[in-house]
Amino acid sequence: MVTVFRNIGQLATCPPGAPQQDAGLIDNAALVFADNLVEWVGEEHQLPARFAGQESIDCGGRLVTPGLIDCHTHLCFGGWRGDEFEMRLQGRSYQEIAAAGGGIRSTVAATRSSSIEQLTEKALKALEQIRDLGITTLECKSGYGLERLSELKQLQVYRRLDEQQAVELVPTFLGAHMVPDEYQQRRSEYIDLLCQQLIPEVAEQELAQFCDIFVEQGAYSVSEARQILSAAKGAGLKIKVHADQLSCGGGAQLAAEFGAVSAEHLEYADEAGIQALERAGTVAVSLPLASLYLRERYLPAREMLNAGVRVAVATDFNPGSAPSFHLPLAMTLACINQQMTPQEVLMGATSVAARAIAAEHRIGSLLPGFAADIAVFDVPAVNHWLYHFQANACCGLLKSGRWQKKLF
Repeated sequence: MVTVFRNIGQLATCPPGAPQQDAGLIDNAALVFADNLVEWVGEEHQLPARFAGQESIDCGGRLVTPGLIDCHTHLCFGGWRGDEFEMRLQGRSYQEIAAAGGGIRSTVAATRSSSIEQLTEKALKALEQIRDLGITTLECKSGYGLERLSELKQLQVYRRLDEQQAVELVPTFLGAHMVPDEYQQRRSEYIDLLCQQLIPEVAEQELAQFCDIFVEQGAYSVSEARQILSAAKGAGLKIKVHADQLSCGGGAQLAAEFGAVSAEHLEYADEAGIQALERAGTVAVSLPLASLYLRERYLPAREMLNAGVRVAVATDFNPGSAPSFHLPLAMTLACINQQMTPQEVLMGATSVAARAIAAEHRIGSLLPGFAADIAVFDVPAVNHWLYHFQANACCGLLKSGRWQKKLF
């Protein structure tokens, strides 16, 4: 079935190979998709005659973009951590809260005690709201189980959810989020568990596409991370790294060393780290909501873009440091606090985000041959959308050519 979108005020095609400042904008545009793929895009007056008589939808002069991609979330978790919000406002640091038994430890306990059914139901409710914001693809990490059965449980939740609803889920194994309490005095045993048992099992069962690790004081050292990432690469998993979030500890260089698809956070990345990411072609994933909630510095996006590094924008949705899944809010924050232009930010949540999950060849762009993941926003243009923040400007959404939020 062929469908024509007409009267598009501004169409953002977001070409995967374009400079990040060029979102491939077309004013007064039309778009044609057939079944689940884009077939034609361009100015409406150039619409080929062969599409005359096909089903036509008037977009009313609105903005049309690729379905948004949130390339860094921790979707599945037990409990919440609202009390820690107050503690941070009273001056307690992230590290102090963690040392007192809060932080990730609190969520690990809640996740371990939750059933797979409870975790699935909770994540599904969040996904319904996430989808309605215009998001069609979501990377989602484990990392709140930190023992075999609970880590597998989180990844099994993602497999279930991927079959139950329309948002495409991209699972990542983050068993190396931190060292669990029961292994604090025998760290090497937990690392052996990850390398010799969990990573091979996750890869064999195809429960994750990526392996991630938190390289930071209080989490994993560079030498420990090198051991774990080597095991993951050997098992056939692609690499991601939580790097340089709270201090500059060589995480960016490590990500580059392993040819990581993405390095996440990078608020404290230095010039050497930025240059290493550029040489490796590793995407830098900015997480402005985490910077907002933790009152930490923001990723130095302008320096990275000037150095040739691609910068994605994501939410880091999790119960502690970024308890919001509102990607459009993160995008506006990236404009304001990271000096990124609206086009750069839109690319960062579409084609560059697709690159951060190794999917830039099929999603994240509205060009012929790409998936018909299409979002319609009730604004005239990209600049207006990201400048005039609204609770939700998305008024229409398709995933693979199927309506998820019907326009009109």
